[in-house]
Amino acid sequence: MSPAQHRALASLWPRYGLDFSLQPLDTAATFGREADVVIEIGCGMGETTATIAHARRDTDFLGIEVHAPGVGSLLKHAAALELSNLRVIRHDAVEVVAAMIRPAALAGVHIFFPDPWPKKRHHKRRLLKPPFVRELALRLRPGGILHVATDWEEYAQEMLATLEAEALLSNTADRFAPRPDYRPRTKFETRGLTLGHGVWDLIFRRR
Repeated sequence: MSPAQHRALASLWPRYGLDFSLQPLDTAATFGREADVVIEIGCGMGETTATIAHARRDTDFLGIEVHAPGVGSLLKHAAALELSNLRVIRHDAVEVVAAMIRPAALAGVHIFFPDPWPKKRHHKRRLLKPPFVRELALRLRPGGILHVATDWEEYAQEMLATLEAEALLSNTADRFAPRPDYRPRTKFETRGLTLGHGVWDLIFRRR
């Protein structure tokens, strides 16, 4: 962690951080209002998460990230933008979803550029396996959106097959979707596109 990230984690956690709990999260009490709630799993260094939350002030966002430098960076972005609609949990996403998110509680789930675990022997570590996709679908309200993006084509194809096999979800596009305006293009993504790399968005709706 950089000194700035360490300071942000220490000083801003009381404002933006939520500790993991085995009790379902009361989002209305957490954010002080009734509003749509979107979770983002794997916030990276937090710039995209904060940018989306800043642009959509009418929606409450819950970021889930285990990487301490990323959490510290996200807290810095949140404070700089004076966000009141963002909270962060530093814990394993599978456990957070299982314990803290009520069924049909979410308007959306964002998972942008999850670790592709490119070596075949590591594919079992990939996040979007059928059991977890089922749990995410159950947490979405009818009409809620699961939006995934990846720059790893083989993983994109695997995720497409997994999501299409989930009976609670329907694809909003013919296979892959164009990048929606609300998902900002990261510097890493822009650099990859310049080099000819692809990016694949999958946007599924809860039936």
